[in-house]
Amino acid sequence: MLDDLFAQLRTATAPAEIEVLQSGIWQLWLTSGDVALDKMLEAGMRAMQAEDQTLAIKHFTEIIQINPEFVEAWNKRATAYYLRGEYRASLDDIAETLRREPRHFGALWGEASIWRQLGEYRRALRALGHLAAICPHLPGLHEQQLYLRERLEDGGALE
Repeated sequence: MLDDLFAQLRTATAPAEIEVLQSGIWQLWLTSGDVALDKMLEAGMRAMQAEDQTLAIKHFTEIIQINPEFVEAWNKRATAYYLRGEYRASLDDIAETLRREPRHFGALWGEASIWRQLGEYRRALRALGHLAAICPHLPGLHEQQLYLRERLEDGGALE
């Protein structure tokens, strides 16, 4: 089912269609198959919403220790680290997410955002290139790529 959704995502052009397909993919990613782990994930996401990133990281770390193949635990922990301003830790968890699920558009978007914030425009552009292969018509993608190319032409940051 996941492969079918990704195949449709590659060809989708309408923003509403892309959103529906991404939502379907997120629903699959958010389910581990273990009710207890899913509840821990929900608790971690609630902690993030409450801006308690320390508690969120604790929940996501516990999930990763129990089931390191649960991709979304890595991605959510990367997000919590990002929200805490811990970009290196976030990038490490993004790498783990992408190692397990190279099509993870959320992780790729997050990676590009971090590299952009750090002024590493070439790396950000590379992450967006991977994202374009997954969802070429993602709203905002081409604008971000153009922005980064312009920064590089203006003597943007080194890699």
